[in-house]
Order: sequence, then structure tokens, then C-alpha cells
Amino acid sequence: MSQWTTVCQLNDILPATGVCALVGNQQIAIFRPRNDDQVFAISNIDPFFEASVLSRGLIAEHQNELWVASPLKKQRFRLRDGLCMEDESRSIAHYKARVQDGQVQIKA
Repeated sequence: MSQWTTVCQLNDILPATGVCALVGNQQIAIFRPRNDDQVFAISNIDPFFEASVLSRGLIAEHQNELWVASPLKKQRFRLRDGLCMEDESRSIAHYKARVQDGQVQIKA
């Protein structure tokens, strides 16, 4: 059974950026797109290069959806579900994320 794991304080993530957290044995990229308490969590591993870089990607909005572009070759992954815009077969894991009492929590 999975449970919520606190990974950091919300204020540890600047708006429009991401951070990486190790939850169990999973590297998880956590994004805070705006200056509010909405957060998203996806795998930190770029499936095209097997590199741990997605938390350093650029957040963008396209067709009313939030995406992160990999810093390597700019493939885009949708924050709500990990879908890869350029190649659906390379989509990545996504995780439930929330802010509880100012703490970012992940359910992995």
C-alpha cells in the first residue's frame, strides 16, 4: 500500500521551477508552475537518454496543459500524467502530489 511521503517544504521550490526528490528508490521531479500551492510529480528520468534531468527542464503551457521540456533534446512531458508529446511510447511515470500544511507530499 502506498502512502504520502513528505519531501520538502513548498517554499523550497521557487515558482516556475522543479526539484528532484528520492522517494524510495525512485527519482521524482516535482514542479511548482505558479506562485500557488499546485504541484506536479513525474519521473526525473528522461527516457530518451536515461539521464536524471527532467527536474531541470523548462515548464511551458501548450493547449491549456502544463508541460516540461527536457533540458537535453527538448522533448516535452505533460505534468499531469507524464505523456510525451513527441512519442507516446516514451511517456513516463507520474505521481500524485499535494501540499499539506506547507509541506510537499508525494504518493509513490
